[in-house]
Amino acid sequence: MTDKLNELTAAGVAVWLDDLSRVRLSSGGLDQLRREKHVAGVTTNPTIFAKALSDADEYNWQLRDLATRGVDVEEAVRMLTTYDVRWACDVMRPSYDGSDGVDGRVSIEVDPRSAHDADKTVAEAKALWWLVDRPNLYIKIPATEEGLSAITDTLAEGISVNVTLIFGLDRYSAVMEAFLAGLEQAKANGHDLSKIGSVASFFVSRVDSEVDKRLEKVGSDQAKALKGKAAVANAQLAYERYTEVFSSDRWKALAAAGAHPQRPLWASTSTKNPDYRDVIYVEELIAAGTVNTMPESVIHAYADHGETRGDTVTGSYDAARKVFADLESVGVDMADVIATLEREGVEKFEASWQELLDGVRKSLEAAAKGKNAPNKAAKGNAKAAEQAGGA
Repeated sequence: MTDKLNELTAAGVAVWLDDLSRVRLSSGGLDQLRREKHVAGVTTNPTIFAKALSDADEYNWQLRDLATRGVDVEEAVRMLTTYDVRWACDVMRPSYDGSDGVDGRVSIEVDPRSAHDADKTVAEAKALWWLVDRPNLYIKIPATEEGLSAITDTLAEGISVNVTLIFGLDRYSAVMEAFLAGLEQAKANGHDLSKIGSVASFFVSRVDSEVDKRLEKVGSDQAKALKGKAAVANAQLAYERYTEVFSSDRWKALAAAGAHPQRPLWASTSTKNPDYRDVIYVEELIAAGTVNTMPESVIHAYADHGETRGDTVTGSYDAARKVFADLESVGVDMADVIATLEREGVEKFEASWQELLDGVRKSLEAAAKGKNAPNKAAKGNAKAAEQAGGA
């Protein structure tokens, strides 16, 4: 049988898992995906952790210890999540070592409530980097306007960064600028650039969800014919910008000093519309030097029936620009789409973080009373974790 995920990897796409839980770690499931499904990295987000921490049996001993120590809920959340991420970093270490530090990375996100506070974001990035204490860690920082300076300042400290919640092309260009500035400062600060990694998580399926909703509202045949085209076109044009930036003289100077490029990472790649092919956001975004982070269901779907047709991005740029022009012609304001998605993206992760805090608070209270109560607050989040998609 053809190893479809190996074909995808050979085409230059790193397969990452968009999920993590202690059950997955303790069962050996993550290591099995690494060994058998070519999974070379892991991404997490607040929704994923809210779901994972609902699996009470795996966390009870640690919750009891935390309750005995009398820690507050925010410290408890950090202890619980960094424990899992540290463990995952160790599981993925062979991929990290085997790729000279490019893959084998595991991401943990700063508190999304600090998305619009650069100083707090940098301070938390440092704290998480110290707590996990693994070279193959990524600190996830949202690509808000305020997040841009935090990205630069965090990289300047020698800390590897996964920039998340990127939806638009102009913001993506600003993220790459923040990355280059961060590496230049890191070099000036005496850091080894070969040890610093970064990816830029460009969200995909959510773009189609928002644009398709607007096209349906327009209602014309011309508008409906554009459904399901915006997300791929947006990502393809992002890759065009990536190739331009990472062929510049400015980048070549950093590469000569040992730097690795900031790879585009396709996030939110589970198909939200059942009318679309379940692996469309993998098949249509195959290009060298990219990452595709997928829920396990998408990994298995691609292994079963995915088609690796070579590079499906390079050479698509004119067609992608036509999609944007056609969207404008029917009245879809892409600038407003992007602004809406960024705002909602931060809000969704803030809500998940609050659910996580509420659930851990209840579990700590139960542990303090000598009970092993499950984190009920997150029980309804199983589907939400996959819908959140992202890197």
